Amino acid sequence: MPNYRRAFEGGRTWFFTVNLLDRSQRLLVGHIEALRGAVRETRARFPFEIDAMVVLPDHLHAILTLPEGDGDFSVRWSLIKMRFSKAIPAGETVNMSRRVRGERGIWQRRFWEHLIRDGRDLAHHIDYCWFNPVKHGLVANVEDWPLSSFHRDNRDNPKPGDMAAFEKALAEYAKSHRSPSYGERA
Repeated sequence: MPNYRRAFEGGRTWFFTVNLLDRSQRLLVGHIEALRGAVRETRARFPFEIDAMVVLPDHLHAILTLPEGDGDFSVRWSLIKMRFSKAIPAGETVNMSRRVRGERGIWQRRFWEHLIRDGRDLAHHIDYCWFNPVKHGLVANVEDWPLSSFHRDNRDNPKPGDMAAFEKALAEYAKSHRSPSYGERA
């Protein structure tokens, strides 16, 4: 069995990728209100800040900052997945392993996480979130994808396609949300 080693450090910022089990499904965009509700309910019980997020049809990317002294991001993702799964109608194929455990066949069991090291790393991962719909060919421009924190973070920018303004806003955001470097304590 693999040994998954995770650093559970409170008060830090993390980048996550969370995937559907069946990557041909469009459940996340098809049931976006259920996903929003699952995130909202989980945040009410286990707080976290959403620094950036993008929801695509079959996966999502998120940058979350956890409260000081609380590094348990696994419980948050477990609850988000569970709440989303309970909120949508059943009908997916469920293999025997999942059936024995009482699981639905919606999400991949694990997720990918990355501890944000510094402001530059944060800016890179915010950029990755915002440009992911373009990368996957879903839209031609960042501002055309509706399920992205790009819109929240650029409300005051009169020209969202203006890359100079985008880079300036990203640099300012990264400075104000700097995580300590490896070996450095908050």
